[in-house]
Amino acid sequence: MALISTPAIILSAFRYGETSKIVRLATRDHGVQSAIAKGALRPRSRFGAALQVLSAGQAQLYLSDRRELHTLAAFDLETVPVQLAEHVGRYATATALAEIVLRVAPAEPHPEAFDVLEQALLALSGAPLEQLPARSLRVLWQLVAALGFAPALERCVRDGRPLGEGAMAFSAPEGGALCVHCGRSTEVTALPVEARTALEQLTDPSSTLPALDPRNFAAHRRLLARYVRYHLAEGASLPALEFWLQRAWGSA
Repeated sequence: MALISTPAIILSAFRYGETSKIVRLATRDHGVQSAIAKGALRPRSRFGAALQVLSAGQAQLYLSDRRELHTLAAFDLETVPVQLAEHVGRYATATALAEIVLRVAPAEPHPEAFDVLEQALLALSGAPLEQLPARSLRVLWQLVAALGFAPALERCVRDGRPLGEGAMAFSAPEGGALCVHCGRSTEVTALPVEARTALEQLTDPSSTLPALDPRNFAAHRRLLARYVRYHLAEGASLPALEFWLQRAWGSA
């Protein structure tokens, strides 16, 4: 087995036997990998308390050529999710991000997705509470885009026609916005000008974050959740996303 070292984020961890843990890791150099941390639950384990969900660090892995479960030799902890756990909105968004990566990211290198996840967790940790609703939507849309599922917002997703100004017809199954002509033949979500502008800002990392009141925040959460369910879940249950969607939280 080859020993490799790579930046990694723990996406999930559960007990295995009396003394070990199995962890799922997002790694920058090798995609999403599963590994057994032998002896992790022993009092004097070399892992200590490092193997917590959403912790980030440098993982040393023995990669097996013959099976999908590798061996975690060490995890040099760099950041722990203390601030994420202090507010339900931060934690709900972070676990939804982890769930999407587990569901979609491949077991091959995908450094862009890893970098987006890493930066998203840092952004959530440091976001002022008044910005957290919009920030949570932005980081989730960024991850969706990094995984190859960005919504089409500039032209009609069906026929490529310019959308024009004003309200927007958005279809999650179609993968984005529809022109007036195409929007007549399918069920769409009608986005008023204000909601359209907010969606464009949320999906553009270089844009100013929009100010969202509770009603608009809830509407944008529902829109994003429908999109993720259709394009990334493929019928699978996404309990962390559902918690993020249904839990009543905002800036408080």
